Amino acid sequence: MGKAISRDGTVIGYDRTGLGDPVVLIGGALCDRRVHSGLAEFLAPHFTVFNYDRRGRGESGDAPPYAVRREIEDIATLIAEAGGSAALYGISSGGALALEATAAGLPVTRVAAYEPPYLTAEADRAANVRNADPVPELIREGRAEEALEHFLGATGMPHEAIAEMRATPAWPALVAVAPTLVQDFAVMGTGAVPAERFAGIRVPALLLDGSVGMAFMHDAALAVAAVIDGARIITLPDQTHEVSVDALGPVLIEFFAEP
Repeated sequence: MGKAISRDGTVIGYDRTGLGDPVVLIGGALCDRRVHSGLAEFLAPHFTVFNYDRRGRGESGDAPPYAVRREIEDIATLIAEAGGSAALYGISSGGALALEATAAGLPVTRVAAYEPPYLTAEADRAANVRNADPVPELIREGRAEEALEHFLGATGMPHEAIAEMRATPAWPALVAVAPTLVQDFAVMGTGAVPAERFAGIRVPALLLDGSVGMAFMHDAALAVAAVIDGARIITLPDQTHEVSVDALGPVLIEFFAEP
C-alpha cells in the first residue's frame, strides 16, 4: 500500500497496480478502497490503477473541518503521484466527486461516473433534504449507528433488510465509517445537478447506469450528460446500483483506451 500527503497534511492510503495510463478509482458512501479491489484487478492489465481510501476511511486520515475541496485536493495529490494527469472513475457519490474534481480543473484526461445519485425532480430534492437532515446531527451527537440506520432507510431499504444487515459481521465496520456520510451529503449538495459547474467540463465524459436499477439514476445520468458537451451515456443490461465488474470493466477499458 502506498501513502500520499494531501495539501492539508492528511495521509491518503492507496493501492497502485498495473501498467499503462493512470486511472483513479473513487468509491461511494460507506465504502473504502476494498469496494473497487475487483475492478482494479480487472483494469490492471491495461492501466496503472490507483485505488484509494477517501479521507476518513480505511488507511486514510482526516482533518476537520470537512470541505468538498479537501477531497478534490486528495484526488489532485493522487494525480500528482500518477505522474501529473489521470482518468477518473467513480461510483455513486464517488461519481459525483469525480465530476466535481474534473469541473474544478484538475488535470483529468477522461471521466466516467456510474449512477451519481442526483435528483432531477424538485419534489424528490425536497424529500432528500428532509431525509438527510437528521444524519449530520446524529453523527455530531456520536450516534453513528442511528445515523447509519436512518441513511439506509432514506435510501429505500426496508426495515426488515436493515435488521438483517445489523446481524451480519459487516455491520460494525459500517457503523465505524458512518461518520463519513456527512462528506457524501456535502458532495451531493441539494441533490440537483450542478449544471453550471459541469458545463465547464471539457474532457471526454461517460455516464453509466444499470437497466434494472432505480429510475431516478437513469434520469440523473441523462441530466448530467445534457450539460457536458459530448458526454455519452451507456446503460448496462441487468445491472443495479451494485454493478458487477464483468459488466462494467470492459466498458471502462474501451472508454479509457480511446485515443
